[in-house]
Amino acid sequence: MRFISRRSGVRLLIVAMTVSASGTVLAQQQDAPDNSVTVNGIKSPGPEIKGVITARNDEKMKVTTADGNNMIIAVNDGTKIRAGGGLFGIHSKMAQDALLNGLPVTVKTWRAGDGPSGELVASRISFRNSDFRTASMIRNGTSQRFEEQTAATENLRAHLGDIDKYNVKATTEVHFDTGRTELSAQDKAQLCATAAQAQAQENALLLVVGYTDATGSDDFNQTLSEKRAGRVINYLQQQCGWKPYRMLTPTGMAKADPAAPNDTPEGKAMNRRVAVNVLVSKSVDGL
Repeated sequence: MRFISRRSGVRLLIVAMTVSASGTVLAQQQDAPDNSVTVNGIKSPGPEIKGVITARNDEKMKVTTADGNNMIIAVNDGTKIRAGGGLFGIHSKMAQDALLNGLPVTVKTWRAGDGPSGELVASRISFRNSDFRTASMIRNGTSQRFEEQTAATENLRAHLGDIDKYNVKATTEVHFDTGRTELSAQDKAQLCATAAQAQAQENALLLVVGYTDATGSDDFNQTLSEKRAGRVINYLQQQCGWKPYRMLTPTGMAKADPAAPNDTPEGKAMNRRVAVNVLVSKSVDGL
């Protein structure tokens, strides 16, 4: 276990949430015929894009993928927008105003026009309810909305929305055995110490992010990272007295953003972690 005080550059997710493999996106349903824009009547299938929304206007959005590429995608009245991941995996229809900056999405596209230079048009946009709640909390917790965000920044910021609206006051990490979610007595003591320190800071929020090493499948690691984050959240609230309304939605990042290389046992041990980040909105920090 280690306690790290930082004011900037911390690896985070707000909203948050990574672009992982199949474990982080919704199970896709078969698309009905779409009404995407065509050029001269020509329309060809486009790629499926997984990434984070990093900019948005009325008709287009920018999605940044895990490798840092920016994709401009048109959104129109024919675009189907679905949120899921809740009880029994039920999907619900959403309006275009649900497409928030910082939201991880999977986008099925058509290409308007002939050839690879044609405009990409979204036929279906899917995301998880938990990711949408996180993105909403981030937007509503800042003094001004995110107008432009970049995902081509260091570490976790390469996968997520801009977190520069917050000051990071401290980060505490607890670590886990392979495939496990149990907290040690030392971890529990450290979590309550972190909560007590954060409690003394005006307007502090906690953001909890779970991680895994590279052992196992993507689906397994996504679920495991979420369980680890949830275990820490529950202990902070139930045993350390941290109020739920001062907690951002916990996030599982699976094996993304490793703290150390996964080719040694020591590196894997460092990656099996949960980070508890103490955040204060810049708009109220110091008041």
